Amino acid sequence: VSGTQKSLAFGMEPVPAMLLGMLTGIGGGIVRDVLANEIPLVLRAELYAVAALAGAGVVVAGEAAGTQPLVTSIAGALLCFALRMAAIRRGWRLPVAGAE
Repeated sequence: VSGTQKSLAFGMEPVPAMLLGMLTGIGGGIVRDVLANEIPLVLRAELYAVAALAGAGVVVAGEAAGTQPLVTSIAGALLCFALRMAAIRRGWRLPVAGAE
């Protein structure tokens, strides 16, 4: 969410800003997993990057609609959190390349 807002503030177009926001959202987890000598969570079937991308999308939509940045931050973070928690609770998984 904050990465998307910063990107938009520096004049990036919406789609690259969303992608950069997603990358900043998942970057810490990737570093954590690599340092722990584990396969990064984002490369497994977990609904992780999609939730971050959805939160970034809310920020871009809010910015385009002229909504206050605090409101879009809270809405984006809540959507991201809700998607991730729903995925964990309901066992939602994404397809993995090479999985049979």
